[in-house]
Amino acid sequence: MKFGAVAAGSKETLNTAKDLLKEGGNAFDASVGAVFTSMTSEFALTGAGGGGILMGMEKNQAPFLYDFFVDYPIKKTNSIDFKKINVDFGNTKQQFYIGKGSSAIPGNIAGLIKVHQEKGVLPLKVVLEPAIEIARNGVILSKYQAYINSLIKPILINSLTGKKLFIKNKKFLAEGDTFKNPNFANFLDMLIKYGNNFFYNGDAAEIIEKVYCNGGFLDRKNLKNYKVYNRKPISIKIGEYHIFTNPAPAYGGTLMIFLLQLLKKSNSLNSDILNLIQAMDLTSTARNEICKDPNDEMEISNCLKNDFLKKYLERFKKNDFNNNTTKLSGFGSTTHLSIIDKDHNVVSVTTTNGEGSGIFIPEFGILMNNMLGEKDLNPFGFHKCDISRRLPTMLCPVIILKNKKPVYAIGSGGSNRIRSAIIQVIINLLIKNMNLYHAIESPRIHLEDKNLFMEPNVKLPNNEYLKHLNLKPFNKKSLFFGGTNCAGLNDAIGDSRRGGFGEIF
Repeated sequence: MKFGAVAAGSKETLNTAKDLLKEGGNAFDASVGAVFTSMTSEFALTGAGGGGILMGMEKNQAPFLYDFFVDYPIKKTNSIDFKKINVDFGNTKQQFYIGKGSSAIPGNIAGLIKVHQEKGVLPLKVVLEPAIEIARNGVILSKYQAYINSLIKPILINSLTGKKLFIKNKKFLAEGDTFKNPNFANFLDMLIKYGNNFFYNGDAAEIIEKVYCNGGFLDRKNLKNYKVYNRKPISIKIGEYHIFTNPAPAYGGTLMIFLLQLLKKSNSLNSDILNLIQAMDLTSTARNEICKDPNDEMEISNCLKNDFLKKYLERFKKNDFNNNTTKLSGFGSTTHLSIIDKDHNVVSVTTTNGEGSGIFIPEFGILMNNMLGEKDLNPFGFHKCDISRRLPTMLCPVIILKNKKPVYAIGSGGSNRIRSAIIQVIINLLIKNMNLYHAIESPRIHLEDKNLFMEPNVKLPNNEYLKHLNLKPFNKKSLFFGGTNCAGLNDAIGDSRRGGFGEIF
């Protein structure tokens, strides 16, 4: 490659990364600029009001992680603005919650600016220039982005600000229409001038507090106390490969490693689809057993302790399954960006806005997150935590090494389907030796509760265990099964399920 490999959720996001790499930026400059661009080009999936996780690696160094996911706020109100809404996927319906009481403390601004300050080489003004131009001049909605918008239309037009942004000539924006967000462009200009302190402890914090003073939890104190954490990744070796992902308090990476350990230690990595389904079953059961205390943000890490893993490995070998009872999680308004630059700096970054709370900060064109209304992030029930803590996230960006050299940066959108999507791609790549395109585009499954969701052409064996499941076949590939974008040394592929793009150049 002359400049790098990029896999992203939209053409505009990819082009921003390409341009910044060609201007002499590294993978960290490109990722920060591209994520800010995605806040317009993939508005329904991510935003300044959400959170994220970035896995990074500098040439010949160990992978590292920036955790800037959302925080649970300290609560001060008994009157909560919190309401239920439905999304219809066609094959299945899901419920989640919006309103001021659904918004957690956002981390994207703090995290991305810190990554740029510590790892970037270009000035912030240069890095944010493409995002500012896109927000101000607009992006032509692709078929996929228009469809995503339509799924959460009630959220996007929940407020007057949303209606101004998404309704033109009395019609909701459709494919081919131009979406502009000039106030967000102005916000990015202010971010360049004043830094992220402006958002967390300045004029913006005061504006956000006024929006949330009735019915929500966000105030200047909660915003001021937000911190970005540098964490040590967790990992697993599979053959010649070393897979790194994010640790607790996130759920996704830990559960992904747990499942891969079950398959590896039982010599089942190359087995049929039944073993994968059963491992999914036990992984969800393990999560339910481990996660008991809403005030203990690190408890998910206990599932990787030797005694606990050994217990579940015995259950796996004995076919001791009870069909987990975890309810279906949210739609997963999430996007992922993978970059490997010419110097082999690597970034795998996943960001999300939940489904969006329906609450805008009008002055800045920012739709705030609804993470407190995501069932999967609140397994103990809504508003049950008594302390400020990181919410548990399913985001699990991945970097894969071979002989200590990076070969893949992988991640996915899709709420609880994130880890199942990434696991299947990893198995396709490392065990089944598929090329990158087929590894991503091959049909997927996902087990949740007693429902086995399947894309077309999934072939199931005749087995007694499967008779206890409700088979939920889809008639075509679906964004429900995630959007896995992967950059490698020789190829880069964006998942067609979520309108992704990939390019090596």
